[in-house]
Amino acid sequence: MNKLAILSTHPIQYNAPLFRVLHDDDSIELKVFFSKTWDQVKYDPDFQREVSWDIPVAEGYEHVTHDASNRRGRKELSLAIQYFKPHALLVYGWNFPGHLHMMRTFHGNVPIWFRGDSHLLNPTPPWKALLRRSWLQIVYRRVDVAYPVGSANMDYYLWNGLTPVQLYMAPHAVDLEFWQRDNEKRTEQAEMWRQKLGIPKDSKCVGFSGKLEPLKQVDLIIRSTLNSGENHHAIIAGTGPLATALIRDFGGHSRVHFIGFVNQSRMPIFYRMLDILALASYSETWGLCINEAMTCGTPCVASDRAGCALDIFLHSEYGKAVKWNDEAAWTKAIKETLKTDKTKVDWSAYLNRFRLEAFVNAMKKQFNKLES
Repeated sequence: MNKLAILSTHPIQYNAPLFRVLHDDDSIELKVFFSKTWDQVKYDPDFQREVSWDIPVAEGYEHVTHDASNRRGRKELSLAIQYFKPHALLVYGWNFPGHLHMMRTFHGNVPIWFRGDSHLLNPTPPWKALLRRSWLQIVYRRVDVAYPVGSANMDYYLWNGLTPVQLYMAPHAVDLEFWQRDNEKRTEQAEMWRQKLGIPKDSKCVGFSGKLEPLKQVDLIIRSTLNSGENHHAIIAGTGPLATALIRDFGGHSRVHFIGFVNQSRMPIFYRMLDILALASYSETWGLCINEAMTCGTPCVASDRAGCALDIFLHSEYGKAVKWNDEAAWTKAIKETLKTDKTKVDWSAYLNRFRLEAFVNAMKKQFNKLES
């Protein structure tokens, strides 16, 4: 049996379904090593609150936790991984306490596999890009294989010195079963939620979900929605440092609805309440909320600086990518996308490509290569 060690910071709602799939695979013995304690991550400064997900994120797979922020914790983490005797170590991100240290420690003895979603879509001054690249090429020398989440991420790895034979595409994905189940019931609940918000049945709804912080440009989404049609409503889910300012500027508008933090169990209902989801970030490594919304059958409009923009809009009815700072283009894109009848969209191309199983299969192929 192939033994896979995974190094991640803490239980994350996006990763837990993948870890459970790996745990249930008879050909893999999985152990996840977390490098941060619960006390270090329970308060989210961007949400400005303690976040406790109402779906299990630390169940269904074997895991241990160490505090890699200090020397003793890093030594204990290193010894724990060594004792497990993995055939490969999959590292989620290098720029966390202890992660680069583990890559240096085990490189050459255990194959280092890597998962991250950085890209080169944000403009950078040439001198800064040169310094960044010089450092990152040193970092990625410790990586044997990387699993790009998309095209922009692939370009990033190539830019940093990894070769095509070291890269195996495994697109970012979410748990399809969780988001798609109980569709009829969740659709009814979504209609009731809209009614409680006072949204007329014939109105169109544009939504945002995430942290209310400057880089998300939620104000741009709201203005573009209001300008796109007289019966178009904006529904904003989330909290953060800009919540007070956004509510002050738009909270009195009859077509703008702030619903606060929405936990995971209700997010499938939230996405079904929308006609489209909008993500206007001027910097976004991927945008997994786009995956979630599309898995629920909701088209999207995304910033051209979101890592997903080059890959996820496989067909025009899935949505559009828009220049991040062009408000007129955003208004037009929202207006045009709202004409889509989401109940008639064929999502098969998206669902066939963006699956957790793609990542699992890519890793199993690597294990086969190690054995040969």
